[in-house]
Amino acid sequence: MSRQAENIVWHEHAVTPEMRETLHRHRGAVVWFTGLSGSGKSTLSGAVEQALHQLGSSTFLLDGDNIRQGLCRDLGFSDNDRKENIRRISEVAKLMADAGLIVLTAFISPHRSERQLARELIGEERFIEIFVDTAPEICEARDPKGLYRKARAGEIKDFTGIGSGYEAPLSPELRVDGEQLVTKLSEQIINLLRERAIIAA
Repeated sequence: MSRQAENIVWHEHAVTPEMRETLHRHRGAVVWFTGLSGSGKSTLSGAVEQALHQLGSSTFLLDGDNIRQGLCRDLGFSDNDRKENIRRISEVAKLMADAGLIVLTAFISPHRSERQLARELIGEERFIEIFVDTAPEICEARDPKGLYRKARAGEIKDFTGIGSGYEAPLSPELRVDGEQLVTKLSEQIINLLRERAIIAA
């Protein structure tokens, strides 16, 4: 521990996370969407946020591209930078969950160790991992951002699914088929949040 760190003390606030949850009328939680690029993470997480908003829930969606334009704009795509990217996102998501929000994250987060780090930091009871399981050939055929084409052409190095591997979750809270209708998948996730008592039944 550095000398500076020795002088830092956690400050307890008068308004507790439980009080914030009472105000929002639901529990704070993090719904962590993981899957390959083109699997449908962003589309699905956006649909779930819209559904939660219509139910009166307080939400925020953290999207990979948006985060890399601000909070993580200084990071590249090496293994170390990806790990730091997920660490920062996890810390932000935790703070937002402490504020009583339902946080939705849409990140490839290719390594199990990084997703486990997020789970441990945020807390088992309010971390929900959703694996958007879409076949690699389908993701590449969709290629909404043209990233697979660029990776195949050698313009992008260490691209997940081409030059870098993806470790699928072994026991996610929910695995969804990314080829199914978004409305159907969104309903599954909303039902899971009800079962977990994140939102009212």
